[in-house]
Amino acid sequence: MKTETKHILLAEDDVDFGSILKQYLEMSGFSVEWAKNGTEALTLFNKSNFNICVLDVMMPKLDGFSVAEQLIEINPEIPFIFLTARKMKEDKLKGLKLGADDYVVKPFEADELVLRLNNILKRTQRTTYSVSSEEIITIGNSKFNTKRLELYINNNIQRVTEKEGALIQFLILHKNQLLKREEVLNAIWKNDDFFSGRSMDVFISRLRKYFKEDPSITIESIRGIGLEFKIS
Repeated sequence: MKTETKHILLAEDDVDFGSILKQYLEMSGFSVEWAKNGTEALTLFNKSNFNICVLDVMMPKLDGFSVAEQLIEINPEIPFIFLTARKMKEDKLKGLKLGADDYVVKPFEADELVLRLNNILKRTQRTTYSVSSEEIITIGNSKFNTKRLELYINNNIQRVTEKEGALIQFLILHKNQLLKREEVLNAIWKNDDFFSGRSMDVFISRLRKYFKEDPSITIESIRGIGLEFKIS
């Protein structure tokens, strides 16, 4: 059976390093498009469909963090890894807060990067969790269209991604219950590691933003345990 080639966006301004890394990734079975600065990376991202992005932090025109912020606006579910020569804790925390799936400090072994990429792709491309065959689900004073992936809140329509939709359905199924973090992670992310946890935090923040106009719905965090999706 033929394996589908995974398409990578590589953003790296160091020409020698970028050329070698591109060749190694292609030898490892990936299809690679290489951008030499942040602006070029965004241009390529808008022209093609990628499975994952590898972003150098320190780049001309736009740094890796700025690129990631814009990529997330275009596709909130795109997985990405940061590459950096700096070991500053602040940089790592900033990257993880943006929702990075990993953070790799140079120098590193290329085969280690390939393993990390494959692990992330396995985790992020699994089939998302689904809990309902109904097309329209009522949530408090709002409604959720599971087929069109649309939230209807106060006569406003909010489109959501597939993973956001799966998370919403899971929370509805377990409404007004204390949920442990690992329960949610294993159901939706199929993994309860650190990076999946950071990704979940980003998604929960988005849902809070979506539901803030409906006072009947709250998502409460219980420190050290998990969360509760409350519907009054």
